[in-house]
Amino acid sequence: MAHGKTSYVCLPCRVSYKQPYPGYHGHERVCPRCAGPLVHVGSAFAAPKRRDVAGWRVLSVLLHAGVRFHKSCCGGPGYRPRTLGEVRERMAYARVTGEPFARALVRRELS
Repeated sequence: MAHGKTSYVCLPCRVSYKQPYPGYHGHERVCPRCAGPLVHVGSAFAAPKRRDVAGWRVLSVLLHAGVRFHKSCCGGPGYRPRTLGEVRERMAYARVTGEPFARALVRRELS
């Protein structure tokens, strides 16, 4: 039986790769294009198109905040902002309320 795969991304190259899950002896994955480190993003990840620079900027903000795309019990990873405007709204909300930035990013509704 084949092992499942998960997604890794290279932010500078704006590419994603499916690779086997990291095991007990998992080595650091490197990008075949630039030899930079790949970031493990999870199995419920759908990459933006390579030419979608704004989409990759949003993804970069999410990853640097510690947000990943792992499947939950109900199937998907939950809400993730898709535009820079949504990210800015959630950043402002986090500043006003004091909520951690990573939690504000995955909040569907801002109250």
